[in-house]
Amino acid sequence: GKFSRGLGWFFPAEYRPSAELPDEEYPIIMMTGRILAHYNARAMTGRTPGLNEIEGRSFIEMNEKDALKLGIVNGDRVKVSSRRGVIESTARVGVKVSQGESWMPFHFQDGNANWLTNAALDEYARIPEYKVCAIKIEKA
Repeated sequence: GKFSRGLGWFFPAEYRPSAELPDEEYPIIMMTGRILAHYNARAMTGRTPGLNEIEGRSFIEMNEKDALKLGIVNGDRVKVSSRRGVIESTARVGVKVSQGESWMPFHFQDGNANWLTNAALDEYARIPEYKVCAIKIEKA
């Protein structure tokens, strides 16, 4: 009924910025993640009837102010570049992400976000920083 060291053993973690931050060449930070309908690389969910109708293709969410500056509208095909590669995807323009930020699922081979991400290692857990990197977005 008790924790072996009392009620809990907590210590604060210091904030550390990402290894790669936006700059003039790559001005937008991209975060990656999962969507509800799919799991990881879609090895199983990509073959499950109905799930591809919910979400079946790559996309990148971008802020409407960033899109306006770049001449991109919702549904445009865009070229997304980082220091590691270039992919194409479909723009989803709106206010889900803040200005200077973007978000992309990593499930889809037609616009594989993982070609862009950074493998820099976290100094404590030695885990690659695959979830965030600096990018530029251009109309394809």
